[in-house]
Amino acid sequence: MHLLEALILGIVQGLTEFLPISSSAHLRILGTFLPSGEDPGAAFTAITQIGTEAAVVVFFWRDIVRIVSQWFRSLAGKVPRNDPDARMGWLIIIGSIPIVVLGLLFQDQIETVFRSLWLVAIMLIVFGILLGIADHVGAKRRKLDDLTVPHGIAFGLAQSLSLVPGVSRSGGTITIGLFLGYERAAAARYAFLLAIPAVFGSGFYQLFKSWDEPSIFSMGDTLAATGIAFVVALGVIAFFMNWISKHSFLPFVIYRILLGVVLLILLGTGVIAA
Repeated sequence: MHLLEALILGIVQGLTEFLPISSSAHLRILGTFLPSGEDPGAAFTAITQIGTEAAVVVFFWRDIVRIVSQWFRSLAGKVPRNDPDARMGWLIIIGSIPIVVLGLLFQDQIETVFRSLWLVAIMLIVFGILLGIADHVGAKRRKLDDLTVPHGIAFGLAQSLSLVPGVSRSGGTITIGLFLGYERAAAARYAFLLAIPAVFGSGFYQLFKSWDEPSIFSMGDTLAATGIAFVVALGVIAFFMNWISKHSFLPFVIYRILLGVVLLILLGTGVIAA
C-alpha cells in the first residue's frame, strides 16, 4: 500500500511542480486523504523534486549546456563577462543564494510548523491573489536579456518563499517576474532555470540525510515516486510553456483560491486536522 501511495504522490508531484499551484501543498494535502493518513514529509517532497528537476534539465538541455559553457569560458576570458549566457549563469548563482541561506536557517520550521494545513490554505489563497494581480498589471515587455542583478536577487527572494508549502516555487518567482514587467514565458523560463541548483541541492541533501532514517515510505518507495514524477513532469513542462504563450494565469488563480477555501472549510469543520 505504501508503494502505491508513493506512486500516487509522485504523479501529483510531476503534475503540479511546474504549475503555479504549489506541489508541496498538494502532497501535504493529499497525504491526509491517503489510507495512511499521514504527511509524506518535507524529505519525501524534496527527494521527489529531484525527478521533476531532472525533467527541467532534459527539457532545457541545450540552454543549460550553453549557459554553463559560456559561464566557464567567461571565467577563462574567452568570452566577455557580459555575454548573455555567461550573465545568465551568474544570475542563476546569485538568485540561488537566498533560498540556500533561508533554507538552512529555517530548516526545523520547514519540516514542522510550515507544514500546518492552516498555513498552507492561507498561502494558497494569498499568493493566488498576488499572481492574479501581477498577471493583470504587469507590463510583460521585458525579456530575459533585460534581467539585472537586483532583479535576479528579487527572483531569488521570491523563490525562497516556496519553503512554505502553498506558495509555489514557480508561482512565487513568476509573480515577482510579472510585477517587474517580464513576459510570462521569460519569467517562467528563468524560474525553471533558477530552481535547478536549489532543488538538486535540497533533494540530494535530504536523500543523504534520510537514507537510514525511519519514514512512512521506504527509500525504494521514494525513489519509485521520484522516477514517475520525472516522466510526468516532462509532459507538464511542454504543456505549460505552450500555455503561457497564449493564455493568462487566471485558471490557476481561481484553482488556488478555491482549493484554499475548501481546505479552510475542511479544517474549520474538523473533517481533517491541521
